[in-house]
Amino acid sequence: MRKILGLLGLAKKAGRVEIGEEPVSAAARAKQARLILVASDAAENSARRAGRFAETTATAWAVIPATKAELGGSLGRTACAMVALTDAGFAAAVAKALAQLDAERYGELAKTLEVKAERVVQRKREKRRHEKNMRSGKYKPKAPPPKQPSKPAQKPQQPLPRAKLPRGVIKIKRSEKP
Repeated sequence: MRKILGLLGLAKKAGRVEIGEEPVSAAARAKQARLILVASDAAENSARRAGRFAETTATAWAVIPATKAELGGSLGRTACAMVALTDAGFAAAVAKALAQLDAERYGELAKTLEVKAERVVQRKREKRRHEKNMRSGKYKPKAPPPKQPSKPAQKPQQPLPRAKLPRGVIKIKRSEKP
């Protein structure tokens, strides 16, 4: 159990843990949570909410054999009922440690998170390779379209001159009919 709590402490120092119901809920909705952990003595309502967070976002979750005081103590708090790990590597390590404690209960969880962590590592490798290829010129990005030659500047056209109108009053004579 100490190994699990130590891993949680490391994850907190790395900034990869959300502590408490509201932050866990926000991380789950943002699809950043990789593993949700609930203390063994947490209220049924808290466990049920954690299960719903996990179901709606396809996130793994587990009730761990640690009390709220133990869980909170490893994270620098007095008590904590719910925690979300946002890093796939930490989540896989915690699940593996849980599986060592109780293989029957946490074995499948550990296998699932191990596969997800491997996928994350593979994606990072591919991204680094791609960036390296782009820098070295192996694959050149699409070139922007060539610039059109600019036209010589034209003088602005002046408005047409207005016809001069007579100034003053104009009288119109009416002709009388015979």
